[in-house]
Amino acid sequence: MATEADFIDYVREQADMPGTLTHKKMFGEYALYVDGKVVALACDNSLYLKPTEAARRLLGEVVEASPYPGAKPHFLIDEALDDSELLRRLLTATAAGLPAPKPRTPKRSKR
Repeated sequence: MATEADFIDYVREQADMPGTLTHKKMFGEYALYVDGKVVALACDNSLYLKPTEAARRLLGEVVEASPYPGAKPHFLIDEALDDSELLRRLLTATAAGLPAPKPRTPKRSKR
């Protein structure tokens, strides 16, 4: 089951981070970015946060699950979706705890 656009709209509305939180659709699911860093995946209308120590401290009790078969476990965000302040803090703390994305190498033109 693919993630519905309404679910992404709800997450973005709850996080209230215009200009900072963006998303990109991939294979029927979504990746969520904060300042260019992938911080979470939305799969099957559930939010999976990349695991960081800062997010673990904010959540207290953590439920880990894989967003798709073969994926590393992420923090499954359920009740925190309804708490705008906590969701915003989780996304921001996760972005701060992740390394900067590697710069993309330009594609070579074919000749």
